[in-house]
Amino acid sequence: MSKLARQQTIIDLAQEAPLPNQHELCRVLAKRGFPVTQATLSRDLTELRLVKTPEGYVLPGAEAPAEPLPAMSHVVQEFVREIRRAQNLLVIKTIPGSAQPVAVAVDAEGWDEIVGTVAGDDTLLIIATNNKSAKQLQSRLEAMLA
Repeated sequence: MSKLARQQTIIDLAQEAPLPNQHELCRVLAKRGFPVTQATLSRDLTELRLVKTPEGYVLPGAEAPAEPLPAMSHVVQEFVREIRRAQNLLVIKTIPGSAQPVAVAVDAEGWDEIVGTVAGDDTLLIIATNNKSAKQLQSRLEAMLA
């Protein structure tokens, strides 16, 4: 199934009711024939400009234009507490509840050396294409912390 069809399904679901969380949305999309990873879903939500509210993900209001994402450096400075590398993986520790916004910011950058991201509550895993790329990413992110 195509990206366009998947994203249209996400829009249709969001018009029906707020989407509770990414895990649940992955499950619903799979039932509808769109098996998707969390990283891909995160990119879709960003591209569609869905807004996370206490009720879940919703479409932005037609009366208000979508706000631009904050600068990556701002997100890193605000939320990231530690960056550790293990081979081609980066483990990013954030303040509680902030791994998802950092993952969205990382995904929005579209860096070629990133294969994908997985975010929990206070930990983000970035998978790089190789060890060298992971080291470069670590340096780039650490420079933003300074």
